[in-house]
Amino acid sequence: MSSETVDLASLLKSGFEQILADWLRVQAEEGIKRTDVISADETSRQSRTLLASFARVAEDTATDSDFDFDNPAWDPVREVLGDISKTRTERGVSPTEMAWFVASLKQALFNALRKALEDEPRTLVSGISDASRIVDQFALHAFDVYVQEREAIIERQQSEMTEVSAPVVKIWDRIVTVPLLGTLDSFRAQTVMENLLQAILDREAEVAIIDITGVSTVDTMVAQHLLRTAAAVRLMGAECVISGISPKIAQTIVHLGVELPNVVTRSDLQSGLAYAFERIGLHVDMNAHG
Repeated sequence: MSSETVDLASLLKSGFEQILADWLRVQAEEGIKRTDVISADETSRQSRTLLASFARVAEDTATDSDFDFDNPAWDPVREVLGDISKTRTERGVSPTEMAWFVASLKQALFNALRKALEDEPRTLVSGISDASRIVDQFALHAFDVYVQEREAIIERQQSEMTEVSAPVVKIWDRIVTVPLLGTLDSFRAQTVMENLLQAILDREAEVAIIDITGVSTVDTMVAQHLLRTAAAVRLMGAECVISGISPKIAQTIVHLGVELPNVVTRSDLQSGLAYAFERIGLHVDMNAHG
């Protein structure tokens, strides 16, 4: 090796297998190899793929003080890091474990540098500094991808939970209902409306009951959401019934000065069902017991 610069590309090429072995060993010693979610074989493949991509790019790109990870030449490494980060995120690996998986490569590179430059301390210090800067950039990129992937997963889970928390149920021929629980925010209200309108179309419903018995609070925004949903139901040619109007909710709506024109309201779901049956011309004795 030169006494002034470190040829990291040559080091990676000539000592590839030893560096890989040292990296895997460090991961095992540091408890980074999550065999409960990532098998040992998969960890080995991911490590080999990343190190091989690093070695290939290093042959034609600066790895010294001129290193620039924003250079498009490093795209292959960023792509590999992104794939590994996404896979590990989906498996439930923590952000700390993800960062350490990449950062542990430093120790393997330091070992290789010390062996190659044991008689050149000044060049060794320079090489360690360069390797550290490169791996830090790798780890930061992997962490950024991890955060983006986690946010996407959380958004997807929230969307799925909203779908589940606003199911449209067919009560009877031409009657559907959607029981609401918890807080009704703008996103969830839009989902409720879309699901309800689609159900009216698919099931040719004439009456749609929105049961708010389980809604924790009713404010102006919630009332407006209900009004818009009721108006959309009417545009679909069906009648909207809002059930679960408790005395407290009734007082709140009056206090807010919100009016519910042309909207049928009932105190509970049973009363709402009784109205719906009457609306479609079906007599049902709601007080009868089997």
